[in-house]
Amino acid sequence: MKFVILGAGGLGSVIGGYLANAGEQVTLIGRQAHMDAINENGLKIDGCRGDFHIAENLTGVTSPDDAEGEFDYLILLVKGKDTETALAEAEQLKNRCKNVLSLQNGIGKEKRLIEWAGDKVIGASTIEGGTLHEPGHASNPITTPTTAYFGELDGGITPRIEAITDAFNRAGLGARSMEDIYHVLWEKLVQICTASSWSVSTLAGGDLYFADGLAVREGAEHYVAIARELLTVYAALGYQPENFYAPMSQFKELNSVSDEKAIEIMQALGERMKNDPGGRRGRTSMHEDVTRGRKTEVDEIIKPFLVKAAELNIEIPTVNAVYRIIKVLDNYLKH
Repeated sequence: MKFVILGAGGLGSVIGGYLANAGEQVTLIGRQAHMDAINENGLKIDGCRGDFHIAENLTGVTSPDDAEGEFDYLILLVKGKDTETALAEAEQLKNRCKNVLSLQNGIGKEKRLIEWAGDKVIGASTIEGGTLHEPGHASNPITTPTTAYFGELDGGITPRIEAITDAFNRAGLGARSMEDIYHVLWEKLVQICTASSWSVSTLAGGDLYFADGLAVREGAEHYVAIARELLTVYAALGYQPENFYAPMSQFKELNSVSDEKAIEIMQALGERMKNDPGGRRGRTSMHEDVTRGRKTEVDEIIKPFLVKAAELNIEIPTVNAVYRIIKVLDNYLKH
């Protein structure tokens, strides 16, 4: 099949690279230096799956208008703050794509895509990690056994859902087709919001990684406090944890034990990550944004829970405090 990835930074390059490595035809749309490096020397990916050098089935361009031909799937992977600009620039490309999906963070991305592409849009979610180190070189520090989910937005599994699920599985990106994709989307937001809000408010002041904070008791306490509050909102929306991204999430376990036991669980996870060469260097994308001086997706990732909590009259003081902290940092981030 033919894929085009609009926003080929770290995660877009990782996903596109693996798809190309499995034989899919992939066009990446990204920054000039990165695309030039890929076209000249191929794409290097290192990380939790090993080292790859992908030079076949992969083309880099800098503008949607330069993506040649028709595509089975367009995957949107720009930062949330760049969505409107990216979609406006891709207006002509939209007509050459059969299906459109977003693997961005946040809730509401599908609604925006429907406004742009109508019934071409399908629901999708991933928690795969991707960081761009330098032009032509991306890292894949974090994954889970099932890292991608796809489903129709009105429910059900159709041939186009099965086709992209099969493609991701062939690429080594463990995927499942889902009857209720919104259940996954909300649980992913719990996962991303917990991890991102925790890591930035806990670790952003130094050269620290996810495992470094979880292995400290106070770090585990902070993580559990955030997770508890978000899970309260999640439950009020009518959902129960399914650990879609196990073993990273562990929400079913956290939801069924005492605070003390939950803290022990998260500390143990931190220790395992520190002892795992593939896991000890992991960071969330929001943490990377702060480290690199880029504005974050705080309003896409954390604010939806604040809004829902206010609607449902639920107190989430820790999450509110973290939101304020990150908004202060965000005020001084320039890019």
